[in-house]
Amino acid sequence: MAQPLKLLMMYYVYILKSNVDNSSTYVGYTSDLKSRLTKHNEGGCPHTSKYKPWKLIWYCAFHNKIKALEFEKYLKSHSGKAFTTKHLL
Repeated sequence: MAQPLKLLMMYYVYILKSNVDNSSTYVGYTSDLKSRLTKHNEGGCPHTSKYKPWKLIWYCAFHNKIKALEFEKYLKSHSGKAFTTKHLL
């Protein structure tokens, strides 16, 4: 008998850029990228509400939640911000 397919949960680290203030970016983590972007653009996140609307400019998918959270933390660090500016923006 065939085994049922096991769905893998994906975790996303993403970078948003404000359409209002081109110098404003936001790094975040989610397991549902589409609904998270909608929430940012509806003003549901206090940290990003004043610079809405946002556009998704980069994301990376992970199978491992811990790795995704570690990468998000790195991108928010001083060296991670330099990496982002040089390679991802």
